[in-house]
Amino acid sequence: MTDQANPKDHPTGNAEKNPDDWTTGDEAMTGAQASYLKTLSEEAHEEFDDTLTKADASKRIDELQSKTGRGTN
Repeated sequence: MTDQANPKDHPTGNAEKNPDDWTTGDEAMTGAQASYLKTLSEEAHEEFDDTLTKADASKRIDELQSKTGRGTN
């Protein structure tokens, strides 16, 4: 038995990981990210950049959510 906690015991424990630290952050953004980012871009009257990486798309989504009021509780 190990002293380390099982990550499955806390499935959202790494949900807040900085996108700059993602091991796949330099890959192309996912289809879901692209779709949501396009919607947010339209609502914010901002240009949609379809060349963003996963990490950059995540950061851009956060920016546009703040601007549009989406994603707030």
